Amino acid sequence: MTGSPSVLAADEGAVDCADYWLCQKVYDWSGMDWLAENARTLIATPARILLVVVLAVVARGLAHRALRRLTDRTATGAMPTILRPLRNRSAQAGEAIDQVAARRTQRAEAIGSVLRSFASIVIMGIAVVLVLGELGINLAPIVASAGVVGVALGFGAQNLIKDFIAGIGIILEDQYGVGDVVDLGEAIGTVEAVGLRITRLRDVNGVVWYVRNGEVLRVGNKSQGFAQVVVDMPVAHDTDLERCRAVMQEVADAMVAEDQWGEVVLAEPESLGVEQITAEGVFMRLVVRTTNADQWRVGRELRMRLKERFVAEGIRTPVPLLGSSAGAGSGSR
Repeated sequence: MTGSPSVLAADEGAVDCADYWLCQKVYDWSGMDWLAENARTLIATPARILLVVVLAVVARGLAHRALRRLTDRTATGAMPTILRPLRNRSAQAGEAIDQVAARRTQRAEAIGSVLRSFASIVIMGIAVVLVLGELGINLAPIVASAGVVGVALGFGAQNLIKDFIAGIGIILEDQYGVGDVVDLGEAIGTVEAVGLRITRLRDVNGVVWYVRNGEVLRVGNKSQGFAQVVVDMPVAHDTDLERCRAVMQEVADAMVAEDQWGEVVLAEPESLGVEQITAEGVFMRLVVRTTNADQWRVGRELRMRLKERFVAEGIRTPVPLLGSSAGAGSGSR
């Protein structure tokens, strides 16, 4: 090349305005012909790539910061509308504060992790496409190959993807959380952790169960809203049933009148009367609505008091049922 880049541009007519301006500036600054001729490759393209990378890093940092602030507000109780549970269970009487805090924090962290990962993938994906375009690489074969690889990974990891999608649904819908007593089919117990892939719970025997979220077809949550303690007491066929029903009502009313139990009972006890008549005896039903955390404690106390009162009143229990598990309808824990 002889002369300045402006002369070359004028002679060959192959350099556009932007290239001409850059070449002219580089030549004026350095006075080197070869650097001016390759200014686009050596300066312009790396500068644009660097700008794309810097903008991507800044955008990713801002997105993560915004999401962390959102999840921190959620974890501390200032929950935005989109992250609020479908059913407000944090105000239940008798629910442990540490369980509420752990549940809220874990849910916020899980949702924040998903949102941050999604933001990173989108931003970095756009940045990679822009960088490849600056390098002059044809993106069509890459996109086609990525599509084939994506399909293959989708078939190979479909169970894993299924678990993650189900886990996101469980967390967003707040189907259950830390401290809830749930029935997941094969496993029944208290939830200790809820992740995107698995749920960990501990049953009444202390066994820890790990359940894949994608395998959870139904959930029975015993810790939502309120609990219904159902006590079925068996009595002999010749029992005065109306008197028995009145005695059960008296026992329940006396128990609720005590401060210790009145705080956890949410409604007046109901002695419903005869629930079932079998060859062994007659089952009399008593129903008490309590807070979910105290349902098992209330049920045990009621059965003990009813048994003691039955003995005092001379109300006989059928002999074949002595020592059997009465009141099975109230559940056990």
